[in-house]
Formats: sequence, structure tokens, C-alpha cells
Amino acid sequence: MSTLLQIVPNFPGGIDGVGDYALTIAKKLFDQFGYETVFASKRFDREPGSTSPSVAGFDVLSLNRLLDEPEQKYEHVLLHYVNYGFQKRGIPFRLLSILRALRKQHRGKLVTIFHELYASGPPWTSAFWLRPVQIHLAKSVACLSDECIVSSDNFFSELKRMVPDARVQLHPVPSGLEEPSLSPNQIVHRDPHRWAIVGGTALVQRSLRSFRRLIRRIPDSVAPRTLFVLGGNENPVTRSLLVDLAVQSDYRPRIAAIEASEIFRTCSFAWFDYFHRPNVETSVILKSSAFAAACAHAVIPVFPHRGSAISLGSDRLPGPFFVEPDRSEIPDAHGRAEIASGIYDWYQRHSSSESLVQTIASIFGLNGAQ
Repeated sequence: MSTLLQIVPNFPGGIDGVGDYALTIAKKLFDQFGYETVFASKRFDREPGSTSPSVAGFDVLSLNRLLDEPEQKYEHVLLHYVNYGFQKRGIPFRLLSILRALRKQHRGKLVTIFHELYASGPPWTSAFWLRPVQIHLAKSVACLSDECIVSSDNFFSELKRMVPDARVQLHPVPSGLEEPSLSPNQIVHRDPHRWAIVGGTALVQRSLRSFRRLIRRIPDSVAPRTLFVLGGNENPVTRSLLVDLAVQSDYRPRIAAIEASEIFRTCSFAWFDYFHRPNVETSVILKSSAFAAACAHAVIPVFPHRGSAISLGSDRLPGPFFVEPDRSEIPDAHGRAEIASGIYDWYQRHSSSESLVQTIASIFGLNGAQ
């Protein structure tokens, strides 16, 4: 049986953006094409000779020892490029040397999904001084790759500017939870006062802080009465932020994706404080599996600041919606269902995991790919 090597920063599984993304690909490739996946993770190591762990039936290897296992044969390699995920300052030279060695050992294709290209920041941060090195590494990885996949128009344009000859395809990150089939009634008949915060540990904590600060600015017709906080690891800071919150809250760290999906499909709004800097183009949110999960569940994303349009070509996603200290733009209870349906339909057209997997299968030349 043919085997795909997926290289990821973290051990896949849980509500963890890149890990969920990779695991979704592995499951669908196996179910639809009988195609096996082996993961190699930076955040995993084991003693020589011990048995490899697995997640959802897929083996996980240590990336640092990947080249020490010559018996492993992979038809193709799929890299999830997150520069800070592979090296704490965003300069993963070791990863680049591994990719070059894999290219020599295996004749199949190397496909890179760029979840990040490079970072930027003020002069007092390392991101400012290391940006040229990060750009050099991203260009090197793109040059090694047979195909590249990015999640937004601005990533597409920037990668083509950096590497004009790169073969680049555009596909937003799919939902990190389920992708339910929703009837109009399942969208219309929701309580407009049920809100959610979902994501990894840092995103949940940051989002909850700004939610507390701005909750009183949310219009009464959709003001939160119930808040679900889903995902990430158990976090005492997050729990402390919920203690005196003026709404009923339900905190569920490490929740299973299917259980989170059941809750999410009853919610009307989700709060996202995704950006460290408010001047980042809002379309960058298309690399977030938590944001994608909201869209896939017809939940309206709301930000703590005004943002720029999110679109693919001329097809614009409704919003973005926001609440700031002195102004807001958010659907009221009467307009909520129509906006939520528009978001759900946009996701089906552009972001579903099915279309992503078909794109990857077509690149690899798998039988039955459309």
C-alpha cells in the first residue's frame, strides 16, 4: 500500500489547528483512496527501538530521527510549514536539511502547505531582525516543493512575488471540527444569545480577555447569555477569567471534536481575537481551523476590531463583523439567520475538506481524484 509522509510541528489530534488539518487529510485519503499516512512530528521523541505511537490509527515518528529510519518508504511527502512551529525563532534550518535529504531518498512529490511564510514585528523583537532569514528559508522550501498550497489571496500573491516560478494553489484551511450538513431550519431556529470561543490554549485565553472587555458593547438583541469556551489545554488563567463573567459559561478544554461540533451547531456567534496586530489583513484568518469551524457550523465570527474584506476572487464572505469600544457592526437577531446561511454557503463553495483532499489527491495522481 502507498504511504504519504506528513510532516507536522505538533503531535496531531485535539483542537489544534495544524494537527487537525493534517489528521483530516490523512483520514479522507485513507477512506477515499486507501492511502496510508505516517506523521513525523517535531514535538515528539522516543527511545530507539521503542514502538511508535499512533493517532487515529496512523503512526507518528520523530522528525529529528526521521532520516535514521531508512526502512521507511514514502511515495510522497506533505509538509505543513509553520516556521515557528519547527524552531522557536522561526528559522528551521534543520527542517530544510531534512527536506533536502528526503528529496534525494524519495522520487515522489513534495507538496508544502504554507500555514505561515514569515513574521514581522517592531525593531525590538527578534521577528524584525530575523525576517530576512525567515524569507530565505520560506523561499528555499518553496523552491524544493513540486506544489505549494496557501490559504488566502494575500499569501498567494506574496509567495508568487517571492518565488515567481512556484506552482501555487489556493485553498482556505477547513474546519478543525466536523462539517455538518445543516438544513435552513437548523440555522434559523437558534438562540441568538448563545456564543462560543473556540481554539487552542493561547487563542482561547486572548479571545476571552477581549470578550470580557467588550461584552457590554454587544447589542441587546444578540447580547451573550450563554458562553461556551471550547478547546485548548486546561488553563487556570482561562478559568479565572470566567469567574465573575456576567453570563453563564461552560469551559471544556481538551474536548473531543465531535462533542464540540454538537455544541457549536447550537450557537449563533463566535468571538475571535486572532490577530496580535489589528492592521493585519483580515483574510489571514482563513488559515485558522477554528474560524473555519465557525463558518462550517453557520456560526457568525465576531472580532474585537474592524477588519478588511475576506474574499476569494470576487466572492466575498459576509462581514467581517466586529465590536469595538465606541462602535460595532454585527447582525441583529432578525438578520442573523440570513448572514449565517451566507457564511455557511461560502464555506461549502471554497473551504470544505472534501475539496482540499481532492486537490491534494489530484496533485499526487491518485486514482479517482476529480
